[in-house]
Amino acid sequence: MHEVSERMALQTVRDLIVIGAPLPFRILDAGRRLLLNGGQVVLSEAQFETLIQRGAWAERTLVEAAREAIQNGGKSPASRGQPTVFDRWEKTTLELDKLSRGIVRHTAPVSGIVPLVASIESLIDRDPDAALFVCVRQDDRRFAWYPLTHAIHCTVVSVLTARQLDWPAERTRSLACAALSMNLAMMELQAVMAEQDTPPSTRQKEQIRTHPIAAAKLLRDGGATDETWLQAVEQHHESTDGTGYPTGLTTPTEAARILRMADVYMAKISPRSKRAAMLPQLAARQLFQQQPGDPLAMAMIKSLGVHPPGSFVALRSGEIGVVMRRPASGPHPVVAVLSDKTGRPALQTQVRDTSMAEFTVLGPPPDTKAFGRVLPERVYGFVPA
Repeated sequence: MHEVSERMALQTVRDLIVIGAPLPFRILDAGRRLLLNGGQVVLSEAQFETLIQRGAWAERTLVEAAREAIQNGGKSPASRGQPTVFDRWEKTTLELDKLSRGIVRHTAPVSGIVPLVASIESLIDRDPDAALFVCVRQDDRRFAWYPLTHAIHCTVVSVLTARQLDWPAERTRSLACAALSMNLAMMELQAVMAEQDTPPSTRQKEQIRTHPIAAAKLLRDGGATDETWLQAVEQHHESTDGTGYPTGLTTPTEAARILRMADVYMAKISPRSKRAAMLPQLAARQLFQQQPGDPLAMAMIKSLGVHPPGSFVALRSGEIGVVMRRPASGPHPVVAVLSDKTGRPALQTQVRDTSMAEFTVLGPPPDTKAFGRVLPERVYGFVPA
């Protein structure tokens, strides 16, 4: 007698998935990695098809529980209304997933990277602080998406750094295209290693060492001709002291140097299955210490702020909050408070101006486990897409 599979292919539970409505169960990929949590949203039919292409499935026990709840008089899924700007960030991740897999398989044009970068830049323009919040506050441990979100987050940091340096729009766009595509040749490996609890194998190390050249070749083969973009991809792991790879080059371009810094910074503050994320403040301090006086590093640090949006902070008032706005000048950010004055989680979110003496930032709090996942809508409200 055959055992009933725990996996239910996504197309078999389509009746329980309403576009724009919270999911009644979580969705995993073929490798059992989390794609969407219960309560998250599938935003379009195209995104549903992308999930199917990844071999997505739901757990039978959760599906059956959802069906039973409906049969017992519970509410069936219903649309939650207008998507928010943060849904657009989620949609960008799915669009990059489809595009990157197509480029690797030679079934999608490399030229598709340019409009996707333009979409990311438009989201940055909508609210640069919210864009940084999306990058920094990574509470949702969906490691299957890590290579995609990492690419997008590096793109955000790179664009803000280039703007801090007053780079022209065309040069900034080339840098952004490089950030989004620099790891094309090892995206599946990135997803695997985000959950891997052993050192890289010899084969993995070789793929890591050669991925800049392999990614640039994929781009060239696909028709890319922008040398600022292509050189940045080829050189984004090179270092001016010659200790980088794959060639030990000592004269990487400025775009490549920015990519290297963004790549390292975002990797440090991103959680892995077996490693907690580094505090953003500490990662920025290390960047400053490792690149003292480097104008590119200083521009990146200035673009992030002393306490980047998404950072947890403890206030003199006793409250704990999350940074929502960088200051126009000085070290005092605007903070959305998540606790009362005793440090206990609060139901209502208050906003604090930390330039006021009673709300001065003391530094990162010793423990934030009580606050769980901080949804950006709690901090910024439901901003229409």
